[in-house]
Amino acid sequence: MASAAITLAAEAPKLSAANTGFMLICSALVLLMTPGLAFFYGGMVRVKSTLNMLMMSFISIGIVTILWVLYGFSLAFGSSNGFIGYDSHWLGMSNVGLTELWPGYTIPVFVFMVFQMMFAVITPALISGAIADRVKFSAWALFVALWLTVVYVPVAHWVWGADGWAYKLGVIDFAGGTAVHINAGAGALGVILVIGKRVGFKKDPMRPHSLPLVMLGAGLLWFGWFGFNAGSWLGNDDGVGALMFVNTQVATAAAMLAWLAYEKIRHGAFTTLGAASGAVAGLVAITPSGGAVSPLGAIAVGAIAGVACAAAVGLKFKFGYDDSLDVVGVHMVGGIIGSLLIGFFATGKGQSTATGVFYGDHSFTQLWKQFAGVGAVLAYSLVASAVLAFLLDKTIGMRVSEDEEISGIDQAEHAETAYDFSGAGGGVVGSVSAAALAGTSKKVDA
Repeated sequence: MASAAITLAAEAPKLSAANTGFMLICSALVLLMTPGLAFFYGGMVRVKSTLNMLMMSFISIGIVTILWVLYGFSLAFGSSNGFIGYDSHWLGMSNVGLTELWPGYTIPVFVFMVFQMMFAVITPALISGAIADRVKFSAWALFVALWLTVVYVPVAHWVWGADGWAYKLGVIDFAGGTAVHINAGAGALGVILVIGKRVGFKKDPMRPHSLPLVMLGAGLLWFGWFGFNAGSWLGNDDGVGALMFVNTQVATAAAMLAWLAYEKIRHGAFTTLGAASGAVAGLVAITPSGGAVSPLGAIAVGAIAGVACAAAVGLKFKFGYDDSLDVVGVHMVGGIIGSLLIGFFATGKGQSTATGVFYGDHSFTQLWKQFAGVGAVLAYSLVASAVLAFLLDKTIGMRVSEDEEISGIDQAEHAETAYDFSGAGGGVVGSVSAAALAGTSKKVDA
């Protein structure tokens, strides 16, 4: 018995400095995605809403960080039942040892906690793009806190908790196709159905004010997403994380090209906004599937997502819901596609032995599991998010006044503007330039 105990002790995971360092870097990369999202969204709105979009992402960093430490991590990853977790040991994270390992892995609990924190930070921030131009900042901040607690935490437990019902069922979600993207996309749809359309929707031009900012944001998202995806294997001792890294790049490139091809055929031009949106669509779709498919499968996932999401963003005009920056069309649709395509393209040689229809699963076993996970997350997030938005709207009010929306939410909510031209230049030239700007500002769509 003594020798058996010694053998078991020898086989127990030990803290790996390499995996720990890798995961800390990945955590920082995932954090970078939220400022990247802020620039991506900030460039897509009109001038008068730029700062508000930046702030809606940044406030998520502050609120979610604190709540995640206080109770979010405990409820998401503690063991309790299939629907919600709980571990008093992790409340406040004050009783966790420095070298206490995340069960079954070689990284400390602190490292796993902070990595998952960054996922929790960006997920509600994704919703903000759908409600651009029209929501009170105080109401948004309260919504983030409530949504994290009521929606994100339970869904994260379902999908990634050791006793979560979706995890135990065998639903594959490598890095957040359901828990992050479908969750945020469906949540966005629920909120916009409650708060309504922007003033001038389908009447006034609402073009992006800075496509360079959009491209910068997309580039930061693409860069940070390698930490988001490859880091989700919590190390790379078996090469699965490396497969995910490769597939992230491959699918993103394929989706960008597919989106551009679609819009060239449909609209006659290759646009920078299309390139940025296509890249994000590919990143979204490969997030759940990249550990299960081959690089060739990743090309297929990306290409299908690029075309499908490009087509889906136009549905808001057909059905009349005002998804300002296409959160539903890119994140919800892309997440659904990436999650379901696992049921077709899973090779059984990546993160698990589960295979898809094209690799021998002719009974559609994995596909039905994916449908169950997708359907449950979509329905729960849609309904719960709509209820939260309704309650906030009926109590403190979700929207700014119509006059404030028209004049600009930046000035109304933050007493600032993104660009100050009054101090540009000096002397005669500066006065002429200022006069020219003042004379033409009425003609420019703000």
